[in-house]
Amino acid sequence: MIVRTLADCEKTERRVESETGTWDSTRMLLKDDKMGFSFHITTIYANTETHIHYQNHLEAVYCISGDGEIQTLDDNKVYQIRPGTLYVLDQHDEHLLRGGSEDMKLACVFNPPLTGKEVHDADGVYPLETEEAEG
Repeated sequence: MIVRTLADCEKTERRVESETGTWDSTRMLLKDDKMGFSFHITTIYANTETHIHYQNHLEAVYCISGDGEIQTLDDNKVYQIRPGTLYVLDQHDEHLLRGGSEDMKLACVFNPPLTGKEVHDADGVYPLETEEAEG
């Protein structure tokens, strides 16, 4: 059994801050945990915008608190995000994620799981880690 608290994870290298200063993510469950997915608590800072395009991962996101919006770039649709909202990037949707008037706290699940070291590249992509590359 794996038991972790968010508070404990936030004090370790599992907490990652974006280089852009728009979000932080505490990666509570990672690839090494061998569950087949990873689980994160992410904060999107108020009044920010982050370009994301997970070409190698699927993601489900549930809003715990705060507010914001997501804009899909292929059709420019904008969806409001509030507590209780779930959005699923099931088509590797390229999007802009915007924090609203207050920080937005999100619970995120990735498949395949993240290793914990990923950061968005210039195109908003997390690289796909292979067993060989992790060597």
